[in-house]
Amino acid sequence: MPDQAPVVALLANFCRELRDAGLAVGTGDVLTYCAAMAPLDPTDLLDLYWGGRATLVTRRDDIAVYDEVFRRFFLDASDLVRELVTLKAQASAEAQAPLALPDPDRAGEGEEEQAMLGWMASDVEALKRKAFAACTTEELAAVRRIMARIKLTPPRRRTRRTMPGRSGQAPDLRRTVRESLRLHGEPAELFWRQRRVRLRPLILILDISGSMADYSRNLLQFAYSARRAAAKVEVFCFGTRLTRITRELDSRRPDEALGQAARAVFDWEGGTRIGASLDTFVRDYGRRGVARGGVVVVCSDGLDRGDPAVLAAAAERLSRLCHRLVWMNPHKGDDRSFRPSTLGMMVVAPHVDLMLSGHDLRSLEQFAALLPTL
Repeated sequence: MPDQAPVVALLANFCRELRDAGLAVGTGDVLTYCAAMAPLDPTDLLDLYWGGRATLVTRRDDIAVYDEVFRRFFLDASDLVRELVTLKAQASAEAQAPLALPDPDRAGEGEEEQAMLGWMASDVEALKRKAFAACTTEELAAVRRIMARIKLTPPRRRTRRTMPGRSGQAPDLRRTVRESLRLHGEPAELFWRQRRVRLRPLILILDISGSMADYSRNLLQFAYSARRAAAKVEVFCFGTRLTRITRELDSRRPDEALGQAARAVFDWEGGTRIGASLDTFVRDYGRRGVARGGVVVVCSDGLDRGDPAVLAAAAERLSRLCHRLVWMNPHKGDDRSFRPSTLGMMVVAPHVDLMLSGHDLRSLEQFAALLPTL
């Protein structure tokens, strides 16, 4: 394609430099390198390095030569590389901020591109701080594109099982004795064992009732990103009843996955029965180990039409089953002194470990950064 021609020329010139340095790089290797870089980012030095090393280097002795040529070719401020990086940054900013751009006449000819990228970045930052309920249709589309790039690191836990490690509290006697016998009884190095680490389950329970209509679709997009980032993620929706939509979010296409999830939920933007829905989750899924040792995140405003006693009992049992119970209430916003005012939030507050907002993109990014520490 025409827009890929500079990238192909760059890769071909790099392969020519490797050939001049003595590496056996043929035409087929060049085509393989270009095909390997197609799904990667050509402006990322790590992608360029490992893509070339995996396809162009066939001998261990050639690694040092490859590293030297790579540093000389890509890190000597080549004009073509700088142009590609600039074009990539501009395309990324345009994709993330489809807002009104400033007048280019305000900046000089030499500073026009930098000023435009700076204003785009400020628009993106302002969009992250804007509540979902106040966003327009175009802004919500931009928010979903940015949200798809959020990288979620699920929480981890140490298990009782151990594995060989460089350090630890328990010595690996079997490995130490085996190494000593290999050296004919000579004193060997003392080896250690450390605890294995496994992912904690992450369970997202989303309120899709009418009172959460301004936030439910964006929270569902966030749940899709979480599902794509880790395997141990379960997603449920509830209005008047609980619906599991984990399988519907397995599609690689976001629009198709969200469409399947919307068709699976029958009570979208209807009434709210938080207590009955959480009680169903505890009885049908919690007892089977879905929430055991995991982090349960409930996204709801707490407006419940059911019996408060049922909600209180379900929240108490859920807090005992899971490792952490996190509640996201969009009405909290940025108010650090927020106190629950609805009856539903009052009865669940004693059983919640962490209260967050989730009303804008910045709050979801803060939760993603906080998640590994839970």
